[in-house]
Amino acid sequence: MAELIDVKDLSDDLARHILRTATGKARELDTRMNVAVVGADGHLKAFFRMAGAWTGSIDIAIRKAKTARYFNMPTGEIGKLSQPGGPLYQIEHSNDGLITFPGGLPLTTAGGDIVGAIGVSGDLVENDHEVALAGAQYLLKALAGE
Repeated sequence: MAELIDVKDLSDDLARHILRTATGKARELDTRMNVAVVGADGHLKAFFRMAGAWTGSIDIAIRKAKTARYFNMPTGEIGKLSQPGGPLYQIEHSNDGLITFPGGLPLTTAGGDIVGAIGVSGDLVENDHEVALAGAQYLLKALAGE
């Protein structure tokens, strides 16, 4: 018997709040970022380019978000697996190009449902990751009613 899958996704409001939280963290770090949020389907849901953020990082932020959603893992982890000799070697050449360095994270519920992903670009990858993490943590707190 065929069944439909019930897909959980981010609301527009949650996507905007994730962006605001992430850009707030970028301001704390005194950096300018591009922040992208994709929905459960991997397509762009919300995007914000902070004043002065590199235009070359726009596509990187979007691709980080898509990469994290396509493979349901942080982009930095995909990067580790895609090194020469690794099980995902050269995966960055698939799907019209992926980004395999830190700054992209799946967005999950406390129950583990993946509802989208966030991608951040514009500074050192450590800062990109920290800003993405702030957005991901906002989602968990919001869903918990905090």
